[in-house]
Amino acid sequence: MPEITRKSLMPLEEYATKRADFRAEVMNHKRNREVHLGEHITLMFEDELTMRYQIQEMLRAERIFEEQGIIDELDAYNPLIPDGSNWKATMLIEYPDEAERREALARLIGVEDSVWVQVAGQPKVYAVADEDLERENEEKTSAVHFLRFELDAAMKDALKQGQPLAMGVDHAQYGESIGKVPENVRQSLVTDLDD
Repeated sequence: MPEITRKSLMPLEEYATKRADFRAEVMNHKRNREVHLGEHITLMFEDELTMRYQIQEMLRAERIFEEQGIIDELDAYNPLIPDGSNWKATMLIEYPDEAERREALARLIGVEDSVWVQVAGQPKVYAVADEDLERENEEKTSAVHFLRFELDAAMKDALKQGQPLAMGVDHAQYGESIGKVPENVRQSLVTDLDD
């Protein structure tokens, strides 16, 4: 699968002139990679384009132009790109009210380990969460988690043949599922899978 390299990135000056158009392209792309599991959990499935945008934004915001700084950003974000046998997603737990969010994050400890995908009635695949660092403690979970869903060959084949995809959360304090992910999202996610 594609990896972002130094050559994949625009210099800061070029990015400044192309940012609005590039951002519009990425936001349109993300619409086909977003899944809402109930009112409060959103999965944003990442790929080369979404991560390249994230790197460009970090370089811009931090005014990073030195080679080592750019390499550090590449090293941080490249692992979030799917490698052909998996999907990688940013999970957002969203409660607009701060007090409600604080209470929910205390209730939802472990929620990141109860998110699943399921291909055409095959076994559920539960997320491997937060491989980079622990994002919860005994008192609360984080509002942001990074998930990886590993798919076997039969699952990938079924998806490529048009079989439906379901997703959900099986947490005791938050149970939501989608029996059939919208076709535009399913098709976009299939592009992340190799043969």
